[in-house]
Amino acid sequence: MAIKKYKPTTPGRRGMTVTDYSVLSKVEPERSLLESKKKHAGRNNTGKITVRHHGGGNRVKYRVIDFKRNKFDVPATVKTLEYDPNRSAFIALVEYEDGVKSYILAPDGLKVGDKIMAGPNADIKPGNALPFENIPVGTMIHNIELYPGKGGQLVRSAGVMAQLMAKENGYALVRLPSGEMRNVRLNCIATIGVVSNLDHENVNLGKAGRKRHMGVRPGSRGSVMNPCDHPHGGGEGRAPVGHSSPRTPWGKPALGLKTRKHKARSDKFIVKRANG
Repeated sequence: MAIKKYKPTTPGRRGMTVTDYSVLSKVEPERSLLESKKKHAGRNNTGKITVRHHGGGNRVKYRVIDFKRNKFDVPATVKTLEYDPNRSAFIALVEYEDGVKSYILAPDGLKVGDKIMAGPNADIKPGNALPFENIPVGTMIHNIELYPGKGGQLVRSAGVMAQLMAKENGYALVRLPSGEMRNVRLNCIATIGVVSNLDHENVNLGKAGRKRHMGVRPGSRGSVMNPCDHPHGGGEGRAPVGHSSPRTPWGKPALGLKTRKHKARSDKFIVKRANG
């Protein structure tokens, strides 16, 4: 996937880049797989802001993605490759031989007209989904299930992949994009290949307005606030943080604080942490 650049006709255009969508199908999304998506602007059911800097943005429809891939041994044909405003990866509209249509995460290299299939008997090629017990060691995978039948939960962003490292004692050892090594049950399903839109991380937004289109509002630095509004605020001129480490607006440590539960049930499946 290429990156498209522009001539600096305006200050916002200078350095701005976008993903080249020429490989995608120029069609309307499948209406039967669309759902309305309500905006909440970071507010909970009482109207209180619980997630800051959310609001505005373009109106989008949600595409229903098949993360479960549980239609076994039924071949499907890729009809279109499409843009999805709800995620960084591209999606593919596939039609099964029995006429059912669904959206899946498009792996890199998938093309319109390709045949894909899910199930233990599927070939090892991008887009096919298989249980871990049928995937060879060393294969690059994505859309990984953690609980059989729940659907893929890990490795779904643009350009990411995991690798199957080993299989023993009913578990598969997977190396995740973060570097974490994790055991997953062999009857969980994963999809072969690397997630599409590899150049997503190289896109330069170029101007603040593009971030507003995504529904992200501006955020002020704590150091420019008053002491009553932020722990970093106050002082004459540009003052340092004034604490042993940066703080949130509510006085909690902001960098490196571990928020994972100390007795999380899934700890026993993590062989090596991402941070070593």
